[in-house]
Amino acid sequence: RHLTEAYATGDVNAIISLLTEDVWLTMPPVPFEYQGRDVAGRALSLLFGRGLRYRLVATRANGQPAFGLYVNDPRSGVLHANGLMVLTLAGDRISALARFDNSNLARFGLPRTLDA
Repeated sequence: RHLTEAYATGDVNAIISLLTEDVWLTMPPVPFEYQGRDVAGRALSLLFGRGLRYRLVATRANGQPAFGLYVNDPRSGVLHANGLMVLTLAGDRISALARFDNSNLARFGLPRTLDA
């Protein structure tokens, strides 16, 4: 619940507080990989620094918590899919965030758009 609220409000510090010190942030197949809370935090700050806010729609992938990512289009009032995020947990912290592109959404029953 905290993660979904943090993404909805763009609260990067709240997201960072949920991460382990050695967290991995990846975006397969794009070769960007960030390891460590500080580095991942800087990458997330750049993402949210553009003013983007997300709605997360819960699902599961390989038994792990996952979310469809949707970003608001203020011109159309529609939320557009922006990928699939799969979490790896270590206790009550997130030890890995893997963001995949939209091509995987249908496999999880997730739509390409949502009403805002």
